[in-house]
Amino acid sequence: MAGPLLLRSLLSASTLKSFSSHLAPLPRFSRCFSSGPASAAAAATTYPSAYLDPGRLRNVAVIAHVDHGKTTLMDRLLRQCGADIPHERAMDSISLERERGITIASKVTSVSWKENELNMVDTPGHADFGGEVERVVGMVEGAVLVVDAGEGPLAQTKFVLAKALKYGLRPLLLLNKVDRPSVSEERCNEVESLVFDLFANLGATEEQLDFPVLYASAKEGWASSTFTKDPPAGARNMSQLLDAIVRHVPPPKANLDGPFQMLVSMMEKDFYLGRILTGRVSSGIVRVGDKIHGLRSSESGIEKIEEGKVVKLMKKKGTSMVLIDSAGAGDIISMAGLGSPSIGHTVANTEVMAALPTVELDPPTISMTFGVNDSPLAGRDGTHLTGGKIGDRLMAESETNLAINVLPGIADTFEVQGRGELQLGILIENMRREGFELSVSPPKVMYKVEKGQKLEPIEEVTIEVNDEHVGLVMEALSHRRAEVADMGPVPGNVGRTRLSLTCPSRGLVGYRSVFSSDTRGTGFMHRAFQSYEKHRGPLGNVRKGVLVSMGYGTITAYALMSLEARGTLFVTPGMETYDGMIVGEHSRDTDLDVNPVRSKELSNMRAAGKDENVKLSPPKLMTLEEAIGYVASDELIEVTPKAIRLRKRYLDVNKRKAMSKKAKN
Repeated sequence: MAGPLLLRSLLSASTLKSFSSHLAPLPRFSRCFSSGPASAAAAATTYPSAYLDPGRLRNVAVIAHVDHGKTTLMDRLLRQCGADIPHERAMDSISLERERGITIASKVTSVSWKENELNMVDTPGHADFGGEVERVVGMVEGAVLVVDAGEGPLAQTKFVLAKALKYGLRPLLLLNKVDRPSVSEERCNEVESLVFDLFANLGATEEQLDFPVLYASAKEGWASSTFTKDPPAGARNMSQLLDAIVRHVPPPKANLDGPFQMLVSMMEKDFYLGRILTGRVSSGIVRVGDKIHGLRSSESGIEKIEEGKVVKLMKKKGTSMVLIDSAGAGDIISMAGLGSPSIGHTVANTEVMAALPTVELDPPTISMTFGVNDSPLAGRDGTHLTGGKIGDRLMAESETNLAINVLPGIADTFEVQGRGELQLGILIENMRREGFELSVSPPKVMYKVEKGQKLEPIEEVTIEVNDEHVGLVMEALSHRRAEVADMGPVPGNVGRTRLSLTCPSRGLVGYRSVFSSDTRGTGFMHRAFQSYEKHRGPLGNVRKGVLVSMGYGTITAYALMSLEARGTLFVTPGMETYDGMIVGEHSRDTDLDVNPVRSKELSNMRAAGKDENVKLSPPKLMTLEEAIGYVASDELIEVTPKAIRLRKRYLDVNKRKAMSKKAKN
């Protein structure tokens, strides 16, 4: 208490009065105790809003295939516009994104360039996170299509471009990585014509076909309107790309005089402010303190969700969140004040009773069943164990991620539907890091029946491998009902072959790890959902049987020594096991019950060779994604914060035999 009392005695009344008058303009709720997006706004000053001139706004999404350089490009654009970049890939703020080097969620930021405000949206490239792309294309008028000049347009390029063209966006083509030795001007012209053909095949308008082409090296931090590998020193920056965005992307069509309306495209949760809703203001002006309400369309008409007032308005500037006092039509902003609306709902002035049209999402293609972990080792590692807690967490995920659907099942189980095993694998990984214990079923493909015919999701697969691995890959995919559409050499790479195939989604489940080992880690495989087609029949033999433990306790090296000849082990000595847990892959097509806890019988007699050293081959330790792709229909994955174990659905050997006979009948 001594500090404030001493300060007060030193300051005169007039000084205190002028000091308090300086504090008055600050917004009321300026303190923030969370690590969420609003915490950065706590110390930020309130920015004056430039909402009166929508002609100075440009809303742009950066779209591309995975690993073609979107996030690196965003780093360079932020740096060019004076933002402070704390580390590389600054837009990848989720810990899993930084660990894996991929973008999982779409993120919005804004930069100022020559009197203009550019709202930039970074999007993921994986097909599994396609829902992130779909929900943000409605917020923007233009898109920067980034294509690797060496690889050309691939499966996911087609997917994201189709979404952009469907919403009438004006794309700019940016050929990235032109600094690579294998990229020549002829190759760039070739890729440009391939992209033009792709635009034409996807039904682009004349206006969209008239796209400008830029050449860039995001890694080196420059973009050029003409082909070059080494631009002059004064042009080694991103100014030509930023100028092209301002020139080519139209400003938003904004009605500042209408009532305030905004479609929620993103949602985050903050411990202090509650829900933070992000979207593009479609009409009118919003100010801090305005009365607003949330609306949604239902079968019975427009339904009011909640009424409240705007507590805070925020906008991402570079890498930090700043407070603003008002925003106008055409701008992309975040607001706090309502606790119920979520993605796809409309936030508007209280006199407005019309909801904005929502974004149509592609249907999910696979589903997995999440349930309570009921193994003998349950409850040792996790803190959230009950079905109720698992259900609450999944429901919260489905609110923030529209591409995931959650359907309650029987006896504390939940069917989770998504776009692919990577997307659901990321969800499971996040849950185990939060302290959840789960049992997860293998992925099931979601079929459709139309006119009495069974349809299944078919994916477009692009594969690039060394010539010596083509036979292995073709044989493995033929068992998985794949059909080759095109095959040829890779331009600029001698001894490499590119395959284009169509394959059922169920055939690709678990294939990525097999592909990596078949090609010794030198192959590339990219996939994207294409359409629903006629069911292609049962898959060939894609997996062998497993070694199933029939003992409970600690695994011993002595027991594993005799089991090594039976197949590939998934466990090491010292691990815990139980009856029904899978400890390895059998070398044959049938399952084998083994005892991995058997220890050497001790006696008081000496035996020759009794002290022999046990030397075991390194086991194959499964990652979560590999486990999801590996398990069969009668098996489950046990997920805890410290371990991932594979097990049989029925732990008792007699019950397993009875159920397998029942299935055959």
